[in-house]
Amino acid sequence: MADFNVIPQWFEGSEHTHRVAAAIAQYGPIARTTLAQMLSLSQGALSRITSDLIYAGVIEERPSAGGVQGKLPEGFVPKESSDRRGRPQTALVLCANARTFIGVKVHGTSAVAAAVNAHGEVVSGRHEETFTANPSPQVICDIIARLCKDCAADIAASGLPSPTAVGVAVGGHVIEDSVVTFAPFLHWDGEVDLGAMVADATGIPCGVFNDIDSLLVDACWFGPGVGVNIFAVVTIGVGVGYSLAINGQPVAYPDKSYGLVGHVLIDPEGPRCTSGHIGCAQCLTDDSIAEQYSAIVGRAVSFEDFARDALARVPQATQLVNRTCFRLGSLIATVGNIAMPGCVMIAGESAFLAKLGTDSVRDGIRMYRHSQARSMKFTVINHDWQLWAKAAASRVIVKHIM
Repeated sequence: MADFNVIPQWFEGSEHTHRVAAAIAQYGPIARTTLAQMLSLSQGALSRITSDLIYAGVIEERPSAGGVQGKLPEGFVPKESSDRRGRPQTALVLCANARTFIGVKVHGTSAVAAAVNAHGEVVSGRHEETFTANPSPQVICDIIARLCKDCAADIAASGLPSPTAVGVAVGGHVIEDSVVTFAPFLHWDGEVDLGAMVADATGIPCGVFNDIDSLLVDACWFGPGVGVNIFAVVTIGVGVGYSLAINGQPVAYPDKSYGLVGHVLIDPEGPRCTSGHIGCAQCLTDDSIAEQYSAIVGRAVSFEDFARDALARVPQATQLVNRTCFRLGSLIATVGNIAMPGCVMIAGESAFLAKLGTDSVRDGIRMYRHSQARSMKFTVINHDWQLWAKAAASRVIVKHIM
């Protein structure tokens, strides 16, 4: 990867300085006393660091109206300060609009882009471009460049600073945050340095990341995973995906983006997948569900037909929704039993099924959890490819701060 394509650092400073900025980005608005306790820093050291960050335009002070503050790390309880003297209490927050970024999600038939500020908030319209099957890397690069141009125009029209970096999320395996080595939905052969290609085409540094890891990081910095010590994402849709974060950072494992969780056994009486496994997690994919529903109704139907019937509460579709959600609960229980996350986020094109069959998800979890084990917490997010684009931008935000 060329040197010019390295994601720039927002500011220079010690490891403690970057830790402070990261904590404010995740947990702000936050009081200095709480932040010092959280990071085990003296008040004097924290004061020097925050003064430098304020001077650099990275963070700012706001009145601590009513003691409002962001979510705190799991298990952390701040001690109340006995010193009430001095200036009124203020809270520290990231200067959200001091930087902008562009995120792009590339999937099987289209690419979606969004511009975000430094706090992962979308500040542009939705930009999307479709493409034909089996697109070449150059076609995808050209599409990304056009989407970036559209997002940059939105940023300029809003009076915000020009984008600092571009994040691109793809389904597959990526090394060095730039080189795509495996992209099953794009059918690319060999290694593709997509990051360098996009940086060349746009003139903006570009990071390329696995899409599920990106969704995980976005949740841990700006979503339901903030403050959760161990947090997991399970995705269902065209494929089945899984990623795990500890203290906000994805667990590094070189083979995890090859869809390994897709063949975990979740129903010994389930259908057979294309690899010959009976009852593996592939039964949660759209193609498998369509095949199962076709067998139930006695004719060939698509997943879209099933989804329409499921939302209409057609009895046969509801039966399959409940069976699918029970299997999803079994998978969540397996993740919970082995990885022990504090919460699991369910995402993906077919995540809406978990909302239709929430009780069945819980039944599946209970079936494979010890009776005295705590209840598994899970949250379901509405599917939108723009959220995945925003998540790609979150990856470069983290690199820019850390």
